[in-house]
Amino acid sequence: MASKLLRAVVLGPPGSGKGTVCERIARSFGLQHLSSGQFLRESLGGGGEVGVLAKQYLERGLLVPDHVITRMMMMELEKRREQHWLLDGFPRTLGQAEALDRICELDLVVSLNIPFETLKDRLSARWVHPASGRVYNMDFNPPHVRGVDDLTGEPLVQSEDDRPEAVAARLRKYKDAAKPVIEMYKSRGILHSFSGTETNKIWPYVYALLSSKIPPVLSDEEN
Repeated sequence: MASKLLRAVVLGPPGSGKGTVCERIARSFGLQHLSSGQFLRESLGGGGEVGVLAKQYLERGLLVPDHVITRMMMMELEKRREQHWLLDGFPRTLGQAEALDRICELDLVVSLNIPFETLKDRLSARWVHPASGRVYNMDFNPPHVRGVDDLTGEPLVQSEDDRPEAVAARLRKYKDAAKPVIEMYKSRGILHSFSGTETNKIWPYVYALLSSKIPPVLSDEEN
């Protein structure tokens, strides 16, 4: 293991394949994959202070605000001071990026640039298992039985956000919030952008970048 702990972030709009890329990086390089969505689901079920706060917003049909997500992530990162890690879904805004800055120094930021039409198609075909956050795509990663989660047999749902009419607004919102975050990391020389329409074609370049920072535990072919 490298003597210096690696701190990395993967940025990308909804539908960019960010979760898949994060899972592959974590597996290939022995990094902890820290997903803000997963932590939020766990905190909602755990009854802690952040979970109770988040629940109050969700029950009123509101998005969980920045400061609650930031607080949750700071608590999780505090527990992982001695680990290599990779952040997925955080930071999404400049405020979150500045909060992250106060507790650590990032080594690299991977930014996924996927064409708008590709994102729109992917999101419209996306169904999720709410309890676990497992995501299926009816075009290239469908469940074994249509409309049903592979592991639990429970029904899949399509988020209101993933319906075609909501996708364009959602992507615009992401772009507006992410722009200053991307600019900040770019100005520091730690931003690495990868463009394409297929995760499998982007992956070898991401693997090569990470390999220059930390020794892999799995070869590219093993993914």
